[in-house]
Amino acid sequence: MAKTQQGGWVYIMADRYRGAMYVGVTSDLPSRIHQHRSGSGSDFCARYGLLRLVWAERGDNIVECIAHEKRIKRWRRQWKFDLIERGNPDWRDMFERIN
Repeated sequence: MAKTQQGGWVYIMADRYRGAMYVGVTSDLPSRIHQHRSGSGSDFCARYGLLRLVWAERGDNIVECIAHEKRIKRWRRQWKFDLIERGNPDWRDMFERIN
């Protein structure tokens, strides 16, 4: 299977309820979350202590996931809040549910 045909994840990390957020994309969500939590995932997450996975969505095609990530990054902050709160109103860490 070609790499562009493999699936992926679009996800949002946060530090607390309606706090700082990071939107990312990966083909291996558990590994990526471990990277963030160890401080090697992204400088932004490390700097602001974004350790909580508050939203994630699986996609069948990594190219589409990347496009979706870029769209979400352009959204207004409130739209991101709405997206998260539809499935996770308390902004709980969802990592255990998907791992």
